[in-house]
Amino acid sequence: MRSRTITTIATGGLLLAMVGLSACTGQPAPAPTSTSSDVPSDAAESPTMGPIDEAALTALFEQKAAEYGQPGAVMLLRSPAGEITATYGVTSPGGSTPVSVDDHIRIGSNTKTWTGTVILQLVQEGRIALDDPVSTYRPDVPNGDDITIEQLLMMRSGLANYTETYELNAGLDADPQRVWQPEELLAMGLALPPDFAPGEGYHYSNTNTVLLGLIAEQLDGKPLAQIYQDRLFTPLGLTETSFPALDDSSLPAPYSDGYYWWTNVGTLGSSKLPPDLLAGAEDGSFSPTDGTLDNPSWAWSAGAGISTAGDLADWVEALGGKGGTLLSPELQQERLDSAVPTDPDDPSSAAYGWNIARFGAFYGHSGELPGYNSFMGYDPTDDATLVVWANLAPAANGQGPAAEIAKALIMSLY
Repeated sequence: MRSRTITTIATGGLLLAMVGLSACTGQPAPAPTSTSSDVPSDAAESPTMGPIDEAALTALFEQKAAEYGQPGAVMLLRSPAGEITATYGVTSPGGSTPVSVDDHIRIGSNTKTWTGTVILQLVQEGRIALDDPVSTYRPDVPNGDDITIEQLLMMRSGLANYTETYELNAGLDADPQRVWQPEELLAMGLALPPDFAPGEGYHYSNTNTVLLGLIAEQLDGKPLAQIYQDRLFTPLGLTETSFPALDDSSLPAPYSDGYYWWTNVGTLGSSKLPPDLLAGAEDGSFSPTDGTLDNPSWAWSAGAGISTAGDLADWVEALGGKGGTLLSPELQQERLDSAVPTDPDDPSSAAYGWNIARFGAFYGHSGELPGYNSFMGYDPTDDATLVVWANLAPAANGQGPAAEIAKALIMSLY
C-alpha cells in the first residue's frame, strides 16, 4: 500500500491477510500484514463458529484496540444468536467524545466491492462481458487488446498502481484538499510501465478499479455516485452510505475523526514508522495527523466511500449472497468462486476475486484511507457477519488495526 494513501488502498485490497487480505484504498498493496498461515489450515478449510461469549469477545476487542494504539474502534457481530456491538475509546486522540456504532467513517477499499458489483450487474444485463478487451471501452489503455474486464476485477491486468507514485503522495502532502479528477488518476497509472503481461501475475492496483468506475459511467450514462445510489444504496436501504462529490471532503454527522502517522511520502516505502518516530509514537512525544476532512477524491471508485458499521454489515451480507438481491444466483456463485489464491504456488495465500476477498469462512473486503481502517466480512455457512473499524490508521507498526482486530476476533470465534 505503499504510501499512506497507497497503503490505504492496498491494504484494503489485501489486508485481510489476516486471513488473507488487506483492503484499503490509499496505498499500494503492501505485503499483507498477516497471512492465512496465521489460521490453522483445518479451520481455514472448514471453519465452524463455536458458542459466543459476549463478555470475552468484547474484552478481546478492547484489548486489541488498545494494543494497536487506537483512539477509538467499533465492532459489530451478527449471528443466528443475535447482534453484538461494542465501542472502544473516543473519536480523536486525547478527545472526550465517545465513538458510536452510528458514526460515519471513510471505508477505503471496501468501495471496490461497490464498483465490482455494478460491473457485474452490467454483465448480467448483457452490456459488457467479462472477457471483453478493455480496448473496447478505453482505446488509450496500454495492452488494452489483451487486458480483459475480468482481469481488472481480479487485479491481474498488470496495470501499475497510481497510488504508489511519488507524484500522488507528494500532491496529497502538499494540498490535502486538492480535488483529483478520475482521468488524471488513471493517467498516472497508465504512464507507468506495466507490472507484468496481462493475466501473468497478481498485483493489487487501484488503477484497475478507477478504470472500471470510468467504464461504468460510460455504459450507464450517469455519474458514479448516482449509479451506486440507484443500483445499490436505494435497493438495499443503505441510508447511511454515500459516495461524495469530488469536491466534497465532509462527513455526515455523526462521524469519527480519523488520524494517521507522519506523511504520505514519508511512509511511501513502508507504512511502519522508522525507529525514532515509532519510539515517539509510543511515548507520546510524536503525535498523529488529523486526516478527517482531507479530500478523498484521489481514491474515487477504488476507495472514497462513506458508511457506518450497520450499513457495512447490511452491505457485506448482500455482497456475500444473503437475500440474493444484487446478482442472479448463478452469477453470485461465480463471484464467490472467483476468489482464488493470489499466489498460485501457495494455496493458503490471500484469496481475491471479482472485487471480493475471501479470508477463512468470510467473504468481504477491507479498506483503509489515511485515518481509517475497516473490515467487513460475511460467512454464508454460519450466517455470521463481522464489521470492525478503527480511527488511527495505519497503526504505528504499519499494520491495519481493524483488520488485525478482526483477525483476532475470528480466531476466537472459530
